[in-house]
Order: sequence, then C-alpha cells, then structure tokens
Amino acid sequence: MHFNIQYFASVDSTNLEAMRQAESGAKEGLVIIAQEQTAGKGRLGRKWHTVEHALAMTVLLRPHIAAADVPKLSLLTAVALHQALSTFTPDIRIKWPNDLLIHGAKVSGILTEMRCRQGQVKAVILGMGINISAPQHGWPQDINQPATDLQSASQNKVEQADVVQAILSSLEQWYTRFLHEGFAPVRQAWWAAHVASQQQVSVSDGQHYIQGTAIGLADDGALRLLVNGQERLIIAGDVSLLDGKS
Repeated sequence: MHFNIQYFASVDSTNLEAMRQAESGAKEGLVIIAQEQTAGKGRLGRKWHTVEHALAMTVLLRPHIAAADVPKLSLLTAVALHQALSTFTPDIRIKWPNDLLIHGAKVSGILTEMRCRQGQVKAVILGMGINISAPQHGWPQDINQPATDLQSASQNKVEQADVVQAILSSLEQWYTRFLHEGFAPVRQAWWAAHVASQQQVSVSDGQHYIQGTAIGLADDGALRLLVNGQERLIIAGDVSLLDGKS
C-alpha cells in the first residue's frame, strides 16, 4: 500500500477530513495527521481529547468487503497498534473493543467509520489517537478513565515520527494478511493481547451491567461472554475487569 501522509496544524477532526477527501476520490492509503482537533469525537459520541504531545491520525482504506465485516477492521487496527506500540514498551494490552492500555490506563483509542453506497463499502476510515507524552499541565479534568502515555512507560525517547512509521508498517502488514487470510489470524492475535482474556469482567451498555467471563471473540468480532454457564455475545459496550484494573 502506498501511504499519502498529510499533516495539519489544526482540523475539526482527522476522521472528518479523511472522509471529506474520500468522498472527493482520495485513494486508499491517505493518512491525515493533525496537531490539534477542534471537534474530535470518540465512541458513543464522546469527546475525543487531543492533548498536547498526542498523535491524532486517520487512515483511509477502500476494502472490497461486506459492510458487516467492517467492525473487524477496528479489531485489526487494535492488533496493529498493539504490535507497533509494543516496540516502545512491552506493557501494552488491548481492552475490548478498541482501547489500548498500559497498566490499566488508556494510552490509545480507535474510532472506525465507513461509507456505503447501494450496499457496497466505499470507504473505511480508521481514526486513532495515541498519547505520546504527558501534557505539561496534566490530563483534562473530564476524562472518564485513567490516562497515560508512551513516554512514561518507555526507557527511550519516543518520537512521533517513529510512532507513525511503526503504526503504518504494522497496519499494512495486518491489513494485507486480513485480505489474504481472513479474520482468524487477527482474532488470535487480538485475544492473545486482550487484557481480560479468561477473566471476570463487567460489561456496561450505558444502562445495564452484565458480569461474566471473557472467553473469546466470535467470527464477527463480538465479545464472547460466559454468563451463568451460558454464552452471550456482546456487540457493544464498555468492559472493565471486576478487580478494577481496567
């Protein structure tokens, strides 16, 4: 894949900018990187904080896959980020569905969006935010979970350019593998890196809580949860370990 990297001092959202360019005919491999986002958003409409020394990046893909398979690309992105960020610290873990943690604190998040036309996937944008180093004046007050950064967990100086290179290299590797081998290798790598594999978790959909044991990923990327001896598939929600570590 050829990456076309565009840098912006400020945009409303790297995802929005990537989607605008996608709708204008931009090719697969477009990469939008911004120093500041004025209207970044995360899952469930939450605000996406782009603090100083953070990397806000979106990659445009145009895969020939069914719309139902697009959520798998979010899990693929988590696997690619896990591999890339592990070169800076060995303590990276994935938290379902799309966060990366260091010792229970969030270092990165992912937001995947798509455009379809007449049932065909026309564009998939992979938005990701990575905290490179801690903000000088502390983390924003309204962040709803512990946050951390790569530099605090690394023994060496972490440069944004090196992080970008590692992510794009890993993403290309896993995307190519996904297109040729399907979801199975992604699922296996994701589960091996998941913070709650075979552990007791609580899942919240914003209104209700479900407690059970995380036992795997389904073929469609849903979280398999063993609840009172019966398997349940979790399509969306926020997961936390019952021991409170994530």
